[in-house]
This record gives sequence, C-alpha cells and structure tokens, in this order.
Amino acid sequence: MSAESTPGPGIPGDTGTSGASSRGKGKRRKPQRRRKGLMITAWTAAGIVVIGGAGAGYLYFQLNGNLKSVDIDQALGADRPKKADNGSENILVLGSDTRSGSNKKLGGGTDDGGARSDTAMIVHIYKGHKKASVVSIPRDTLIDRPACTDTQGTEHPAAQNAMFNSAYSTGGAACAVKTVESITDLRMDHYLEVDFAGFQKLIDDLGGVEITTTKSIDDPDSHLKLKAGTHTLDGRQALGLVRTRHGVGDGSDLGRIQLQQAFVKALVSQIKDVGVFSNPKKLLDLAETATKTVTADSDLGSVNKLASFANGLKGISPSDMHMITMPVVYDPADPNRVLLQKKKADRIWKALENDKPIPGSATSGTATGEAKGVVSAP
Repeated sequence: MSAESTPGPGIPGDTGTSGASSRGKGKRRKPQRRRKGLMITAWTAAGIVVIGGAGAGYLYFQLNGNLKSVDIDQALGADRPKKADNGSENILVLGSDTRSGSNKKLGGGTDDGGARSDTAMIVHIYKGHKKASVVSIPRDTLIDRPACTDTQGTEHPAAQNAMFNSAYSTGGAACAVKTVESITDLRMDHYLEVDFAGFQKLIDDLGGVEITTTKSIDDPDSHLKLKAGTHTLDGRQALGLVRTRHGVGDGSDLGRIQLQQAFVKALVSQIKDVGVFSNPKKLLDLAETATKTVTADSDLGSVNKLASFANGLKGISPSDMHMITMPVVYDPADPNRVLLQKKKADRIWKALENDKPIPGSATSGTATGEAKGVVSAP
C-alpha cells in the first residue's frame, strides 16, 4: 500500500524524538495525488443518529439495520490498558478511504479491495461530559506497529518504522485501536469510523456547512477553489477542503489536519441549528445517511446505544473542544515522514490519563503545517 507523503521543511527533532536513525538521507518525493476521507468527531456523527432515533422511532429497526459494528474487545482480548476510573472516556475516530463503490467514484484510484485510515483522532471526553480534548494523529508518523489480530481472527506480525495508517490497512479497526493504545497507553473505550462517501452525503443532507477563509484556496489536486471570505460548502466542496494540502500552509499533511480540525468545529457549531426537528424529511435523510455511514464498536452498535452515548455529549460546544495534533517533527532522513516527539507526547497521554487539560508545553516547538487560522466558523 503506498501512503501519501508529507512534504515539508525539515524541522530539527528534540531528545524525545523516536523513529529510525539508520536510514540514509532521503530526497523529497513529488507529492502524490490522493483522495482524502474525513474523520467526523464522535458527537457529530452520533448526534445525527440521536436526532434520527428521537424523531423517527417507528423507523428504529430500519435504522438499526443500517449500522455496522466491529467487536474490538473480542479481537484485542485482555492485554490492554485499564479502563479509566475517573469518569472520562476515550474514543478513536477514523476516516476511512476505500477504493471501492461510491468512494472510488469520489476519490478515483485503483480498487484494491482495501481501505485506508486517512485521518485519525483520539477524542477524550472529560468527567462530566462538558469538555473534550481532540488529538489528531498524522497518518505519516513512523511508529513501531505491534502484532495484532483482526476481527476475522487473522494474526498480523509487528513492524518497525511503519506508517501509522498501515495499522488500519493491515488489520482493520482492531489493529488501529491496538496501535493507538500501544502509543498512548490509554484505553480506547469506543471506536467510530466514517467513510468519505458518506461524509459528502451528510454535508449535503445538512444543507451545507458555513465556513470563513482568511486566504484564497486554489488546489487542483482536491478540486477546490475558494476566494477569501465566507462560503457555504456543499458536500463535494467540503470533501475538497478536508483533502486540501498543496494550496495552504506549508503544503504538508499537517496543514491539512489543521483545516480538518477547523472544519469539524464549524460542523459541530452548525449541526444544532439545522432545523431538523421541524423538518421531518431532513430528519429522516440525516438519520438514514448517518446510520449507513458510521461503523462503531459493538458497544455502540445499535441506534439505542449510540443515541444514549450521544445524549451524554450533546452539551459539548466548539468552545469546549481543545484540538491539537500529536507532537511530531519532520524526519531529517525523509522529510516526507514525521517522527513522534515522545517526551512531549507523553505529557499529553499523562494529562488525559489523569483527566487533566493538555499542557501548552506539550505542543510547543513541534511541526504544525502552518495552516492554522486559514479556516474558521463564521
């Protein structure tokens, strides 16, 4: 599986940087044109299901049949970090990018029968469910991937200096969860996955999402062209925005993550004001699309369970969300890859383990992508 490169200027690592040190100095590859899926935060995807479940109860069995689930607990067994006892929860949310079906039509590329995790975020819900921290994991991070068993029972060997997103393409959801837990030593209480074909339809069903750009964006690779100003993006434009790299910031995947984070905040801000309760057709369309789009862990694999979970998150507003990127630096041996700044990252994982705010020192002096502030909610 060929992964998208992350071009960008070399940034010196610190003593906490981990990764391969024996590779020869690489040359920057020409960025490859790639399709980008979107990760939607847990409460956004689940919140739409809440709306559908609450207002269209007679369609419960139809909606319930749409949902797909994976039994993460059975695949991973007992050798996992302990569940937190402080009232907090961690959710791994992935955006998958297959090359089949409607995703192939949207994204192009070869249908190899597989799927890729184009975007990954750890969503930490604090005790009381009033605030959240969201940590994006760059897909190009070089990590030591643990051995894992997928949900079909197939065993996959460990790999050193592997791309983070290779965990999902190798062993699916179970391997992705195990890899995140091995990096963070945090238990992932839940898993949610959204594919980008479903994401585009969700945005269209919502009637678009309003954002403001401080700079013009013109990226032929993602087919997005926006002048600076306020725009209501339809599904295809929104998909283009979260795939955009080359026309914003330093052209890296890290800059794309910053655009995604800003878009998610705009989406969360708008979703409460779309008037679905007074519009039965919109309500049904959203419920249908959301339940067909989301794959959840088996603990959330029904409309009732997902609705109950989302009800506990509906009080979290964009101002209550702290969104960061896992501390990384560009690999001096290959600027198309990034390396984990382990000492800084450990401050994040320790803070989340103890249900504390993430310290600013954990993200200072890291590679950023230089696209912060380009997109915001109006």
